[in-house]
Amino acid sequence: MTEALGRKVPVSFWVVAGVATAWNLIGLMIYYQQVTVTPEVLAQNFTPEQVAFITQTPAWATSAYAIAVNAGLLGSILLLLRKAWAIPLYAISLVAILVQDLHGFVLADGLAVWGSGGLVLPAIVLAIAVFLLVYARNARAGGLIS
Repeated sequence: MTEALGRKVPVSFWVVAGVATAWNLIGLMIYYQQVTVTPEVLAQNFTPEQVAFITQTPAWATSAYAIAVNAGLLGSILLLLRKAWAIPLYAISLVAILVQDLHGFVLADGLAVWGSGGLVLPAIVLAIAVFLLVYARNARAGGLIS
């Protein structure tokens, strides 16, 4: 299977695909925790402003989050399976991340609620999403996926 497309698949490909799958599984777990958390737990762990930010997130932004993590996970699984369908799924995930960030940092002014430290994780998520999309495109161009 490692030479099915005419080229030996480097170990780095499997590492990237495996880490991407783990990353997106963690994202799915965090999404589930966020949509199932109780108000009491929120109140114990966040300021009133942060609780309001979380609880008043509109359904379309929460849906974008769900789409982002699910498309990213499916893209990563397809990357592991060496299928080029990973590319459009990574693109969908990236667009959904941008929609979610539009709400969080433009419409809801998340920077005022979370401070500049609140930019770190979204920036990492965005950078990884861009990396995975570019990586999958390069993998297809290099004959690693089809």
